[in-house]
Amino acid sequence: MRRLPPPVQELPIQLRYAVTGALVLGTVGGVVGLVVGLETYAPTAWAAVFEAGLPAALLGALLGLAVGSVARLLHRVRHH
Repeated sequence: MRRLPPPVQELPIQLRYAVTGALVLGTVGGVVGLVVGLETYAPTAWAAVFEAGLPAALLGALLGLAVGSVARLLHRVRHH
């Protein structure tokens, strides 16, 4: 497994998970948007990348923040 880039590694765990979630789901959403856009109307497929990718990235960030918060809470409980 590859390590995260140093700027991301230095973030608190909640933000690290939020950034990772935003990148992963944003990329998936962008690819889905591109495919749907190309199938629907190719000249405006670039806009579909943003129309699907940005909401997916926001959802990924929110989910990542929630998972990171739970991970931090579990870490605190285990070490106290």
